[in-house]
Amino acid sequence: MTGWKNDKKWSDQFLPEIKQILGLHLIGEPPFEEDQERNTDLIVLKMEAVRIGCRIRRNNYLAKYGNEFTIRAGRPSGVKTELTKIIEGWGNYFFYGFSDKAEDSLEKWLLGDLNVFRLWFNQQLFRNKGAMPGINKNNTDNSSSFISFEIDKMPNNFTVANT
Repeated sequence: MTGWKNDKKWSDQFLPEIKQILGLHLIGEPPFEEDQERNTDLIVLKMEAVRIGCRIRRNNYLAKYGNEFTIRAGRPSGVKTELTKIIEGWGNYFFYGFSDKAEDSLEKWLLGDLNVFRLWFNQQLFRNKGAMPGINKNNTDNSSSFISFEIDKMPNNFTVANT
């Protein structure tokens, strides 16, 4: 398997736990009238597709990078990256987490609002005369580059939920 497939297989093991967390924050209890008149006990907050990007990092990165999140920004091949897709308007939420030491559960996570991120990102580009916000980092194997963003420098309404 390629590196990407191995990484995807590893991170996909967390999808059941991520879905539970998202359910707690993206599915709500409706107003009383909905239950009484429309047979509604739970309500999804949107009726259109809600797109959620997910990224899970290994636990050994938590101590050093626990107050930041990274978004892939470049590939040597030039293929579209997560950052490009986000800036183009794709994605509603971003789930970013760190595994626990056993790597079978999540120790820390963040659910971020990508509409808030896009607005902030574009405001930063404007204020800084086109300079990219965040810190650019390369993978050790140079297979891609990322931009690192500090969570406490994001607008307050970026964080929907976290641990």
